Amino acid sequence: MKKFNNNLNVLGLVLKTHREKNGFTKEALSRSLELFGIILDRNEIYRIEHFRRSVKDFELIAICKILKIDFNDLIRLISED
Repeated sequence: MKKFNNNLNVLGLVLKTHREKNGFTKEALSRSLELFGIILDRNEIYRIEHFRRSVKDFELIAICKILKIDFNDLIRLISED
């Protein structure tokens, strides 16, 4: 599997920060994702936030909608880290 700086994604910390800022637990985010037809349990969300799981494009779009993250802001936040 390909990695960037030995991580499977580049946005784990940004997602964790926004999840917590919006008052979502991993379980609540998991339930919200189910409404989009995306099944990610809290363990998979943990793995994303700790750079141990890659994120599919449709998962990223749904997560951004749920956490109210503008895609352009997401790119800016990632490049700041």
